[in-house]
Amino acid sequence: MAQAPVNLSPTGPPETILDPEHPEAYNALNEALNLQGLQRHAALAAILYRWPSFLEGWAQRGESARDEIEAYAAFRVGYHRGLDRLRENGWRGSGYVRWAHRENRGFLHSLDGLRRSAARIGEAQEAQRCADFLLQLDPDWDPSNIK
Repeated sequence: MAQAPVNLSPTGPPETILDPEHPEAYNALNEALNLQGLQRHAALAAILYRWPSFLEGWAQRGESARDEIEAYAAFRVGYHRGLDRLRENGWRGSGYVRWAHRENRGFLHSLDGLRRSAARIGEAQEAQRCADFLLQLDPDWDPSNIK
């Protein structure tokens, strides 16, 4: 399939920065990440129950998943909640969403987690779509951003 050319304005594509997450959500996340096993799992669930659009919470739930299907599901929720948040912040399906802005990291982390988990469950086309999307959103994307 041929791709349509991208026409840039003199200033380039627009850039979207998500609105900040609730500070209490980050405090709770830091506490949860100090836990192990089922305690961490339960703490992450409680965070997401309280702040269901907390993108880094979904990404960390994916990172702490008990199996690949659970990881895939959590990352996918973070990705879709992130698309909703992007649209709420003026994104119209194109333009940059860069890692350099802390506010965008939960979304990009979820998208990269979806890429990784899709590859691990044999969804090669989904993994490639995610990889391509990451580079469209942030041409300087580096998978080592996710630690």
